[in-house]
Amino acid sequence: MAGALPHYTHGPDSYQVSAQVLGGQLVIPDAGPAATVSVAGAAAINVLGVAGIDAAPIVSQAGNTTGYGQPLTDISVLPDYVSVWHGVDIHVTYAAAATFGVLLKAAALGQVTPWVSGVDTNPATIVGRCTQPGGVAGAATVARARIYG
Repeated sequence: MAGALPHYTHGPDSYQVSAQVLGGQLVIPDAGPAATVSVAGAAAINVLGVAGIDAAPIVSQAGNTTGYGQPLTDISVLPDYVSVWHGVDIHVTYAAAATFGVLLKAAALGQVTPWVSGVDTNPATIVGRCTQPGGVAGAATVARARIYG
């Protein structure tokens, strides 16, 4: 065979959120029985992927009516379901500088930071790899990463 090209696509998973999630943050499943997701913390080992959009829980949709009795529609409300991407190159926020190709782990606030062999002893915390050409200069930088999920 001279060559083979894979022809498959993966769409995002969809999960309901229990707290506000911003696009580009790593998300994890909540511990409760509600089957919702929230923002990943530092060294999380259960990262599902990266939020593709902003989302927030809808506290209450009852009781909102106009002055003439019709339901009030507020289209500025964020959805309460978030698309979660995994196995893709996607923009995420870095918590520290990272070189091109370095392994990444979850950091606070759903960000990523380099996984350091010898310092980080649990390979289960690896969530992806830095795919930003030239690397990432410093913290609070939004750049490419391949998130495994």
